[in-house]
Amino acid sequence: MRNKNNVAILGGGPSALFMFKRFVDTKRTDLKVTIFEKNNVLGAGMPYSAQGSNDEHVTNVSGNEIPDMVTSINEWIKTVSKDTLDKYHIDPKKFNEYKVLPRLLFGQYLTAQFGLLQKKAKDQVLEFEIKYNSEVTDITDNPDKENVIVEINHEAKHEFDLVIICTGHNWPKKNEGTVPGYFDSPYPPVKLAFKTNNPVAVRGSSLTAIDAIRTLSRHNGTYTKDDAGLLTYNVLDESKGFKIVMHSRNGLLPAVRFHLEDSHLATGAELTPDEIKLNREENNGFLSLDLVFEKDFKLAFKEKQPGFYERIKNMRMEDFVTDIMNQRESVAPFQLLKNEYKEAESSIEQRQSVYWKEMLGVLSFAMNYPAKYFSAEDMMRLQKTLMPLISVVIAYAPQSSVEEMMALHQAGVLDIVTVGDDSYVEPVEGGGAIYHYTDEDCKEHADVYKTYVDCVGQPHLSFNEFPYKGLSENRTVTTAKLWFKEPENGQREFENGNEKVKADGKGGYYLIVPGIAINDSFQAVDDYGAFNERIYVMAVPYIGGYNPDYSGLDFCQEASGHIINTILSN
Repeated sequence: MRNKNNVAILGGGPSALFMFKRFVDTKRTDLKVTIFEKNNVLGAGMPYSAQGSNDEHVTNVSGNEIPDMVTSINEWIKTVSKDTLDKYHIDPKKFNEYKVLPRLLFGQYLTAQFGLLQKKAKDQVLEFEIKYNSEVTDITDNPDKENVIVEINHEAKHEFDLVIICTGHNWPKKNEGTVPGYFDSPYPPVKLAFKTNNPVAVRGSSLTAIDAIRTLSRHNGTYTKDDAGLLTYNVLDESKGFKIVMHSRNGLLPAVRFHLEDSHLATGAELTPDEIKLNREENNGFLSLDLVFEKDFKLAFKEKQPGFYERIKNMRMEDFVTDIMNQRESVAPFQLLKNEYKEAESSIEQRQSVYWKEMLGVLSFAMNYPAKYFSAEDMMRLQKTLMPLISVVIAYAPQSSVEEMMALHQAGVLDIVTVGDDSYVEPVEGGGAIYHYTDEDCKEHADVYKTYVDCVGQPHLSFNEFPYKGLSENRTVTTAKLWFKEPENGQREFENGNEKVKADGKGGYYLIVPGIAINDSFQAVDDYGAFNERIYVMAVPYIGGYNPDYSGLDFCQEASGHIINTILSN
């Protein structure tokens, strides 16, 4: 018998970092861990490397909000070279854990943590191997031999007892590269480092849009501070026609980063596994979204903010969202941004949370893991009603980004327009795009732009976009789906032409949701509903149906914990 169980971590970004840390923390010596990374650096992944950031991009979390690593940000910053600190205008003596960091610098921190983990692994005699410049091009399960075959760079093949897919973000290119001036994402951001004398259309108003705005604005103008210390923006002479127009379905800008009372999203007060199990047993296998909203959101205010609780205690989820949205939509977007900036500034100075926003983040995190047990009806409610609010409120736009957006708007070079659900973008063969939408006055628009950037964030990719054909074509993985609790609801959607609703031929109906099916341990599930003991999936673009909210490093920590517990128990 072999002395080692061979484990592969596919990808070397933040997810892989947390996963490797879990293996190191076990102090097991009967494992060999091999990490495949398509680039030549570990830890940073796409968001915190040149693939996702330039010098101008900053994190939306501070040091105190980062899950435990080998060393803290505060400790690590003292080891950084003076040249690097000077580049980012950081004085280590004045640095504190409540500050956000330049993303590329944070990437260096994550890389350093990966290095320290490798040292710990050697000290603990955990055998490991790092393979750089090794892109995973295919994966095939081999049930007869009870192993998994991983293809690297379309040629080399390696066998493992189990694999953990941590391949991270992916923005498929559809028109970029063939249509001039058309960008399917703003990444890598160096491609937006150009001057233009024309308006730029941006789809979305998320943090992804802010990334594009920070880059485009710097190459077409300059930021300065006036006598009152307020940031101002001046367009370059050669870019006089430069302007950015954001297109948002709700016409709202992301909420501003504030002080979090609990720096990590899991508070311990959420629904317990036993409570979830009991509710499912009483509910034909489904978890009630209304119960999750009640227990993981509303009840949190009963002691903390009794006045707020009295106001919302009888509200259904839809009522609460309507109430909040009405408040936000009653104020012009940039005025609301200005108001929330002041609120957030006070929150940070006084170390006091904007509690309802914080609890919305907790709710999003808490329901992410058991979302696979929602009925199709509840998932449709979630997607239509709650997720649009969550996506705005928990964006946590950094103060510096908000200051720049306000300066751009004041200079007349940044606007936002509301587009309906029927909006679409038409690529123009000669270059750019036509943005088709109906405005709030029911007027139809077909606005022509020479430059268009899709900034809706990481898309939830479909089963058909899953890149490892050895798994999808052999049906080792299957489409993620949720069943309708009441078949007549599914039948109605089906007959009304909802292409995501399918009939099973036995009177039942189900909703196709993005990505592949996984179980509670993040193991791949096949066509027959059986989980695969050899294949774990932690790559967020491909599990968005069963994990509808990506919670960054907190998600990495939570998912890696479920995976390591299952591996060790086996």
